[in-house]
Amino acid sequence: MAANPRYQWILVLLLSFNFGIVFFDRNAFNFLQSFIIPDLGLTQTQCGLIAGALSFSWALAGLFVGRLSDAIGRRKAILVVTTLAFSAASVFSGWATGFITLLAARLLMGIAEGGIMPISQTLIAAEVAPERRGLAQGLAQNFGANIIANSLGPIVIVAIAVSYGWRNAFYLSALPGFVMALLIAWLVREPAPVDKAAAKQALAAEGGALALLRNPRIVLCTVQSVLLVAFLVVFSVFTPSYLLQVRGLDAQGMSWIMATFGFASIAIAFLVPGSSDRFGRRPVCIIAALLGLALPLGILSSSGTAALPLVVSIAIGAAMSGLFPLCMATIPSELVGPGRQATVMSLTMGISEIVGGTGGPSLAGVLADRYGLSAPIWLLAVLAVLIVLLALGLPETAPRVLARRAATAG
Repeated sequence: MAANPRYQWILVLLLSFNFGIVFFDRNAFNFLQSFIIPDLGLTQTQCGLIAGALSFSWALAGLFVGRLSDAIGRRKAILVVTTLAFSAASVFSGWATGFITLLAARLLMGIAEGGIMPISQTLIAAEVAPERRGLAQGLAQNFGANIIANSLGPIVIVAIAVSYGWRNAFYLSALPGFVMALLIAWLVREPAPVDKAAAKQALAAEGGALALLRNPRIVLCTVQSVLLVAFLVVFSVFTPSYLLQVRGLDAQGMSWIMATFGFASIAIAFLVPGSSDRFGRRPVCIIAALLGLALPLGILSSSGTAALPLVVSIAIGAAMSGLFPLCMATIPSELVGPGRQATVMSLTMGISEIVGGTGGPSLAGVLADRYGLSAPIWLLAVLAVLIVLLALGLPETAPRVLARRAATAG
C-alpha cells in the first residue's frame, strides 16, 4: 500500500538530495582535473582509470548491498550507514599524493556510495503509488543530482579550488553528507516488510539473481544502462579537459558550460519520467534518446570559445539523462515482484557501472592520449547512436498505459 502523499514527497525529495550529494562527490574529480593533473602529474589514461576504478567499486558495492537489503529488509539502516561512510571517505581524495593514492581514494569512495541508489529506489517503489512511480524514481535519481552535482557542482567546486585549493574543495564536499544521514535517520521510516514466504516462492520460481538476466527485457535494460553510464562518465570526465585544452576556455568558463547539462536536466527530471507515466516508457525513451544525439554532435560541429552553440547542444542533449531512472530502475522494477526489486536494480546498476562506468572512461582515456581530446567526444557520438537504436526495443511497463491497453482490448 502506498504511503500518504505528504510522506511520499518528503521521501522522494530527501533521497533525491542525498543522491545529489553522492554524485557531487563522484563528479568533483572531473571538475578539478585542471588543478590535479599538473599537481600530481597525471595522464589522460590515468584520469580514465581513476574514473573507472570508482565505477568498478561502486558497482560491486551496489550488487552486494542490494542483495543484502532484500535479504534482511533493513533498508533505512543500511542507507544511513552508507551515507555516513561516503561522507567519511570523501576526504581521502584530498589526501592524495599521486596516481596510486588518488586511485585508492576513489575506489573507497565507490565502495561507500554504490549501494545508495538501489536502496533509495527500492524505498520509493515500496512507498509511492505505481501510477506515479516513474516520476518519483526519476526525481530520486536525477533531480537532486542535477541541482547539486551537475548544476551547482562544477561552479562551486571550481570556485573553491581557485580560492582555497583543490584539496580543500574535496574536504568541504564531505560535510553535507553527515547532515543528510541525520535527516534520513529522523524522517525516513522502514517500509512494511515483504511477505517472506511469498518472496521465497517468487525466488524459487524465478531462480537466483543471475536468473533475472535470462529475461531478455531485463537484459535489454541492462545493456542500455551500460551505454548510458559510459556516455555520462565519458562526458563528465573528458569534456572539461576538451573545453580547456581544445576549445581554449578558462576554468570558470568551462564550469559554467558543464553546468548547462545540470540546469537543463533539472527540468528533464520531471518531464521525461513524468511523461512516461502518462504516455508510456518506450515512446518517451525513444524521443529522449534522439534528443541526446544533440550533445556530442553539437560539441563536434562547433568551434572556438563561443559559448552559445555549446550551451544549446548540451542543454538539448541533456534529455538523455531522463533515460537513466527509467532503464535502470523503473522498467526493471516493474518487470519483477516486490521481493526482487532491489536485486534487479542492483544488477542493472551494478553491471552498467562495471562495464560502462569502468570500460567507457578507460577506453576514452587511451583514445585521448593516442588521438587527442576530440576522440572521447566522437566516442560519445557512437554511444548516443547505440542508445537510440536500443531504445526502439524497450518494453512498455507503465501501469497506466497497460491499463488503457487492457481496457481497449476488453
